[in-house]
Amino acid sequence: MQPGYPPQQPQQIDNNMTMSIVAIFLFWPLAIPAIINASKVNPLIQQGDYAGAQAAAAESKKWSKWALIVGLIWIAVLVVGCCLLSGLAGLAGSSGTN
Repeated sequence: MQPGYPPQQPQQIDNNMTMSIVAIFLFWPLAIPAIINASKVNPLIQQGDYAGAQAAAAESKKWSKWALIVGLIWIAVLVVGCCLLSGLAGLAGSSGTN
């Protein structure tokens, strides 16, 4: 380091831990790798490995997005399925009473 220059501040890299934790409630199998990668970001920054931290953050974001997408689709399928089944049950119940 050169004298007279302030020490360089470490880069700010979002570890995506919040999105990973939210994703675990929607589809946990894909959220686990997201949380593991998110937990690697800060130690890598402290070691000075900014490229590794950026890669771990990108992996965390990718797995979180997939968990969110799959989880929301799964919830939509369940809601539509329940509505269809209750509608069919209502039709079947009302057709027997004339």
